[in-house]
Amino acid sequence: MNANVMPIVSIIAGILILVYPRLLNYVVAIYLILVGLMGFMGS
Repeated sequence: MNANVMPIVSIIAGILILVYPRLLNYVVAIYLILVGLMGFMGS
């Protein structure tokens, strides 16, 4: 995933959390997994 995509993903995630607060757990979990994977691929 490109670094330019992360702001777009975070904006979409923020809107989804505002509309569907129950998605917060899933959005945070997916975000943490993606950040962890990017950390492994970058190093």
